[in-house]
Amino acid sequence: MCASRRRVYSATLFSVAVLVAQGWSQQQMSDLDRDRAQIMLQVVANEVRKNYYDPKFHGLDWDAKVAEAKEKIGKTTSMNMALSHIAAALDTLNDSHTFFLPPEHSNRFDYGWQYQMFGEHCFVTRVRPKSDAETKGVKPGDEIMTLNGYSPNRDNLWKMQYVYSVLRPQPALRLSLRDPSGSERQVDVAAKVHERRLVTDLTGRDAPADVWDFLREGEDVRHIMRARAAEFGEPLMILKIPEFNFTATEIEDMIGKARRHSALIVDLRGNPGGSVDTLRYLVSGMFDKDLKIADRAGRKQAKPEIAKASHHEFSGKLVVLVDAGSASAAELFARVMQIEKRGTVVGDHTSGSVMEAGHFRAGMGADTRIFYGASITEWDLIMADGKSLEHTGVTPDEIALPSAKDLAAGRDPVMSRAAELLGAKLNPEEAGKLFPYEWPPQ
Repeated sequence: MCASRRRVYSATLFSVAVLVAQGWSQQQMSDLDRDRAQIMLQVVANEVRKNYYDPKFHGLDWDAKVAEAKEKIGKTTSMNMALSHIAAALDTLNDSHTFFLPPEHSNRFDYGWQYQMFGEHCFVTRVRPKSDAETKGVKPGDEIMTLNGYSPNRDNLWKMQYVYSVLRPQPALRLSLRDPSGSERQVDVAAKVHERRLVTDLTGRDAPADVWDFLREGEDVRHIMRARAAEFGEPLMILKIPEFNFTATEIEDMIGKARRHSALIVDLRGNPGGSVDTLRYLVSGMFDKDLKIADRAGRKQAKPEIAKASHHEFSGKLVVLVDAGSASAAELFARVMQIEKRGTVVGDHTSGSVMEAGHFRAGMGADTRIFYGASITEWDLIMADGKSLEHTGVTPDEIALPSAKDLAAGRDPVMSRAAELLGAKLNPEEAGKLFPYEWPPQ
């Protein structure tokens, strides 16, 4: 299960190529770079031909799209635009889990603020202390009216995040904001740029330092993405799962703690998905019977995804929290609970990014290697009701959204409402303090 936050429609306001073009460096492109871009295009295109789950490409003439991208790369004067044409070609498949993975940038850009959709509005959710965003007065609860001139919505937000975080990070972003009182302003927010090593050698004389850098970075990610729990005596436990990347033993430990309580809230807000194995373990922990999560539909025959019966399942009352950032495996879990009438889903409409994909990596060069790749959908997932969640998502049993003032004050009325549904008392102020956000180290 590919972890993906994207939601993709064909009738978007702009293409990836158009969005990427804004603010891109136009350094003269060398013949070597052009050849490299053409090789990347052909390698990625061939992988799509071999592995994409729909051999008819939804009626799209894939060869024609590749030829179009090849022609554009032949005319462009910028390597950045050449890579954007590869990304735009994959975008035409209108698939949440099929996208280009460009060569990694030599610098890491930390914008110092985060944002997401709530209902049909996009809000700033967090601002890193001492960042340029904080200095410029950007605050949680500010509604983003435009980002670099574009109005964010549920259809195009993933493209902004993909371009500015993966495809082409920017040294600064221009925001038009509206604060909770209704006042509007425009600010230019600079990113903090962290230089990376252009060459990492795990076998040479710098190997010890490079190895420890990799280990420390991995430890930081594992710590930030750990599952966390809050227990309120016998009645209630709240389990926050930031992504589906846990072993069977770890999930069994979580379910074991939950079994000491009569009610459980599983918070999957902002969860982008992850491992299908973790999904299977968590679903198993909620049932005393074998349960089919979904059938796989693709160009090859495949077994359905089955969660085996648990001998130590949680049998109490259940509420699942989701939002626009809940994607992939998180959406599957929530929908299974709805279909099986196992629990109540509360929150916002989910991402609608539910496919199963494989990642491939390729490289070019001799002494210095350039690595790139793609995520390619291999299976659509059909639920027990006969429907796919791709582009559709999960509609909660009860819609519950924070207001701009709630975000500004750090309140969590959605969690508070979930507790109320389970017969527990937890006010929005207390709920907002349960799981403090931890910024990755710079």
